[in-house]
Amino acid sequence: MAGIIGYGIYIPLYRIKTEEIANVWGRDVNMVKSGLLITEKSVPHYDEDTVTMSIEASLNAIKRANINPKDIGAIYSGSESPAYAVKPNITMVANAIGMGSNYTGADVEFACKAGTAALQMVTGLVKSSMVKFGLAIATDAAEYSVENVGDQSTGAGSAAFIIGNNKNEAVAEIVETLSYSSDIPDFWRRPQMHYPTHAERFTGEPAYFKHTIMATKMLMEKIGLKPSDINHVAFHTPNGKFPTRVAQLLGFTNEQVKHGFVVDRIGNTYSAATMIGLSSILDNAKPGDKIIATSFGSGAGSDAFYIEATDLIEQKKRLAKTTKEYLDIKKYVDYSTYIKYTNRIE
Repeated sequence: MAGIIGYGIYIPLYRIKTEEIANVWGRDVNMVKSGLLITEKSVPHYDEDTVTMSIEASLNAIKRANINPKDIGAIYSGSESPAYAVKPNITMVANAIGMGSNYTGADVEFACKAGTAALQMVTGLVKSSMVKFGLAIATDAAEYSVENVGDQSTGAGSAAFIIGNNKNEAVAEIVETLSYSSDIPDFWRRPQMHYPTHAERFTGEPAYFKHTIMATKMLMEKIGLKPSDINHVAFHTPNGKFPTRVAQLLGFTNEQVKHGFVVDRIGNTYSAATMIGLSSILDNAKPGDKIIATSFGSGAGSDAFYIEATDLIEQKKRLAKTTKEYLDIKKYVDYSTYIKYTNRIE
């Protein structure tokens, strides 16, 4: 088996309210809020990047796993915003958390599903017994050009999952995973471009909705369960409207979605979004709960996971700071401070 023996997240302390950005650019605040279903978003300080956030999330995961980090034999990190164009995040993270040097790993890129791709890689290595423990990280400090309405939704955060093959150590078992992918030009960034390009009419139906729905349906068919059998579900959250609609189309209720839905308070954290949602679910799960988490990455693809919580979930969830604690502890900044922190004075 492969199971989650430890998990952790990190969300920056600072937040900016939706109306603060909308008012600067003369946008209708109510229209922006109703269109995105986001009231505020997380803002990284000028000394925070995807490495520092990954380290914090990984240390929280180690606290819950209660293992020696030198026993982690693989580390994979998914991100659209690595600290360097050519230099991996993973070596800096591994060094900072005390993993030593006997490990395999790589930085992974597949738009917003890079984190779950890393999770699949680590799960495979653990299941094959190539490594005892593996660390999968999802991290992003997402950016849009400041004058683009997309800047209203981009947030920052990180999630880390330690996977092992001893059921007696797992808070949840990864029972099944599968993916659905195709070539869709909905969102991209060329090597010399600082900000992404967004092909709006491709983003909804042919990209996000098709891949998310197909991956989730295929997974439920494979495991032989229907929506009413599931306790919790998390989807990728580019905004609040898309995952809400997907849940309705698939037959999930608001009750099943609520713990995995945190985008309204931190914005779209790109690669980290689905895994932060999954972390929030684990914080609230009970032994035996059935969980589905489905990511989405532009270009395009979705990874879907079926996970079952074990008896250890109650014991381990309080060993590190919870998602709710990160959501509740915050400081608001004004627009000029936001621009200074994110270093986007144009």
